[in-house]
Amino acid sequence: MILYLHGFRSSPKSYKARVVGVRMLELGLSDELRCPQLPASPKEAIALALKLVEGVPADGLAIVGSSLGGYYATWLAEQLGCRAVLLNPAIVPLKDLDQHVGVTTQFHSDQPFEFKREYIAELRALAVDKITRPERYFLIAATGDEVLDYRDMVAHYDGARQHIIDGSDHAIPEFKQYVDEVLTFCLAAPDAPL
Repeated sequence: MILYLHGFRSSPKSYKARVVGVRMLELGLSDELRCPQLPASPKEAIALALKLVEGVPADGLAIVGSSLGGYYATWLAEQLGCRAVLLNPAIVPLKDLDQHVGVTTQFHSDQPFEFKREYIAELRALAVDKITRPERYFLIAATGDEVLDYRDMVAHYDGARQHIIDGSDHAIPEFKQYVDEVLTFCLAAPDAPL
């Protein structure tokens, strides 16, 4: 199973989520993909993710996380022992999210999105200071990310497989070029070298 976790104010309608969904469909594996709409509350988002993967063995699970979803994916991978692909992941989202407290809308709809101040503490509880078993991780980071600093990502996932894109931006608009590499990592046999 692959669990895709979108970023802050995003949704399963995001470009990268749709690219993964289309490719999984083409491979005849769409039943193996879960891509939920995450609640604004980090605590509730993690609870939903854990519910969706309940009973799935670690060697049969991979999590793909984009931006804030990458922050969640890292915590989940550490807790569950599964592999994770991080797409321009947030490393320390606490320093930037204070400015987003309040009500706004999701990027892909007019749905209201409320980020409450207490969610910052919920995020703090999910911090992973240092990853264990870097071989379980695959980082894709863009040097041109205008939201997050790719150098923080590179340092945080030291020892992990890394693909650094020269240029690009936070959304990784050329993600179609990398989706097969992502899925190969996610779907590799449990005993295959990553």
